[in-house]
Amino acid sequence: MLRVLSAVSQRVTVTEGLRQFAESSGDGLVGLYLAHAPDARRLAYLLTGDLALAEDFVQEAFARLVGRLAHLRDRAAFDAYLRRTIVNLSRNYFRRRSVERAYLVREARSPGPSQHQPDVATREAMRQALLALPARQRAAIVLRFYEDLPEHEIAEILRCRPGTVRSLVTRGVRALRDDIRGDDDED
Repeated sequence: MLRVLSAVSQRVTVTEGLRQFAESSGDGLVGLYLAHAPDARRLAYLLTGDLALAEDFVQEAFARLVGRLAHLRDRAAFDAYLRRTIVNLSRNYFRRRSVERAYLVREARSPGPSQHQPDVATREAMRQALLALPARQRAAIVLRFYEDLPEHEIAEILRCRPGTVRSLVTRGVRALRDDIRGDDDED
């Protein structure tokens, strides 16, 4: 119920802000849009080179500014505020595209999923070997290699010294190696 009342009061505040701005500017939101949209569209087109995207930016900029109209100190500053919003939208769009492209390039370079996934038999053998270790060695190995924690944090968790952690990890890895190699010899 509180959310509903909050949403209603926000709508009333925005609507009141629009009404106040329209009364003070004399031509209302429609007039404001008609007066500023062509210049804003031109600016957005020059920034993006895409007319459809430019129109989307203008619509988004006006949508963002609707709630801010009542807070403008100088009504003549609307044009500058609109331009700044469009430039920011453009910068955010191209930054997002750059990140997406970099991700796609990284994914294209990385080996396929079949090279990442070990076969089920190897995974099960590793799990069985890990479960065969004493609890402290298993905890040290899991914290070191799975959680990728530094030795001093593992020492705090296990309540021992960092040298003990190194010893636990070394002995555990040796036991895993022997156990896995022993399984390979049996096949």
